[in-house]
Amino acid sequence: MSRKRKALPVLEGVEITGVAAEGKSLARVEDMVVFIPYGAPGDVVDVKLDKKKKSYAEGHIERMIQPSTMRCEPFCEHFGVCGGCKWQHLPYEYQLECKRQQVVDALERIAKVELPQVNDILGSAHTVHYRNKLEYTFSNKMWLTFEQMQSGDEFTDRNALGFHIPGAFDKVLDIKRCLLQDEISNELRLFIREYTLSKGYSFYDLKAQQGLMRTLMVRTASTGELMLIVVFGEDNAEAIEDVMSAIAERFPQITSLLYVVNLKVNDTIGDQVVNLYRGRDYIEEEMEGLRFRIGPKSFYQTNSLQAYNLYKVARSFARLSGDECVYDLYTGTGTIANFVARQARKVVGIEYVPEAIADAKLNSQVNGIENTTFFAGDMKDVLTTEFIAEHGRPDVMIVDPPRAGMHGDVVNVILEAEPQRIVYVSCNPATQARDIALLDAKYRVTAVQPVDMFPHTHHVENVVALEKR
Repeated sequence: MSRKRKALPVLEGVEITGVAAEGKSLARVEDMVVFIPYGAPGDVVDVKLDKKKKSYAEGHIERMIQPSTMRCEPFCEHFGVCGGCKWQHLPYEYQLECKRQQVVDALERIAKVELPQVNDILGSAHTVHYRNKLEYTFSNKMWLTFEQMQSGDEFTDRNALGFHIPGAFDKVLDIKRCLLQDEISNELRLFIREYTLSKGYSFYDLKAQQGLMRTLMVRTASTGELMLIVVFGEDNAEAIEDVMSAIAERFPQITSLLYVVNLKVNDTIGDQVVNLYRGRDYIEEEMEGLRFRIGPKSFYQTNSLQAYNLYKVARSFARLSGDECVYDLYTGTGTIANFVARQARKVVGIEYVPEAIADAKLNSQVNGIENTTFFAGDMKDVLTTEFIAEHGRPDVMIVDPPRAGMHGDVVNVILEAEPQRIVYVSCNPATQARDIALLDAKYRVTAVQPVDMFPHTHHVENVVALEKR
C-alpha cells in the first residue's frame, strides 16, 4: 500500500515581485523562490503550493488579497484556462521590457561575451488578430473548467472544438471566441462545429483514436486570402462531401479549401495527402512586391506584419552591397533568401525539409529571382567544407535555426568558412547565446535587436549581428 502524500501548505500574504521563465511570475518566501502562473508584480496573494523542492516551489493563486496596480483586464474569456496569451493581464509595454531583459540575461549569463547595448525591442503594431495560422482540435470529451464543475450543472454534450489544455494531449477546451486571428477564424470554427453536430457526425476520441471530425487549420494572409484545411479521422466519402460542400456554400470567400483523411495515430499532416476541394492549393503573402506562396504544409512566420520587420532587421545587419555570396541556413521556404536576393550576388539556401525547399524554389521562380539556389538535407550533412568549396565561400551567413539552436558540427564549419558577417536570427535566446559563445573565438557581437512576434506570451525573437574579428 502506497504512502499517502503529505498535503502541501498554503503560503499566506505573499507578494509577487517579478516574472520568470515560461511566462510565470515569481515570489520569494524566505530562502525559497516560488513560481506562480498568472501573477503580476505587486500582487499580494495566498499561494497554494503544488510542488516543493529544496530551493524552489511551484504553486497557484488561491486567493487574491490585493491586486497589483499594474494589472490589466484580460481581453479573452478563456484567459487562465486555455494556456495561451498568459501575459494579457500585464501592460504591453511591461511585456516588452520583460522580453528585452530575457535577451539581455541570456546573452550575459550564457554567452558571457562582450556586448554592445541591446536595442529596445521592436513591438508588434497589432497585439490581437496578429496570427496568420491557428489549429483547432475536435474532441468528444470537452475539458470542464473549475467553474463548470462547481456549478452542479450536468454537461451531457461534451463535444469540443478548440485548443489542447497544456500538458494534456487528450484534453480540449471548447473555444467560444479567440482574438489571436482575424474574426473569420471564429466564424469558420463555430459554423463547422454547429453544422457537424447537427448532422450527428462524431468528434474525435483522442484516446480511442476514432471519430470523423479530427482537426482544423485556418491560414489567413495579409493579402486577404484565406485557407481552410479540414482533417477527417475516418475515410467516409459521403460525410466528407457533405461537410466540405456546406463549408464551400457558406464561405465562398475561401481562397483555398482543402481536406485530409488522417488515419494514423498523430495529428501531423506533413506525411499525408492533401486534397483540393475548391480554389487554389495555396495562398499568397506579399512583402515589398515579392509574392510568397504558402501551401498547407508550408512554414511561414505566424505574425505576417512583424515578420516583415524581422526580415528588415536581418537584411540591415547583413549590410549587403550587391556583390556578396550569402548563405541562408535553415532557410525554410526561402523567405529570407528571396527577401535579400536583390541586394546580393548569390544566395545559397539550405533546409532539412524537402517540401520547404520545393516552396523556396517556387517562390524564387514566381518572383523572377534567378540568383538563388536551394538544397535539402540535414544541415550538418549538407554544410561541409566540400560543399563550400563547390558553391563558393560565403561573405555573409544568415542563420535561423530551430529552438534547439545549431549543431556543433555546423558551428565548426561556419568557423572554418569564416564569413565576414553572420546574422543570427533566433526564437530562443538561450540556445542563441550558447552558439554565440562558440563563435566568440572568431566573431564579436556588434548589434542586438529583439523583436516581439507574439504579444501576450513570453516568447521573443532576437537578431544578433556578428563581425569577423
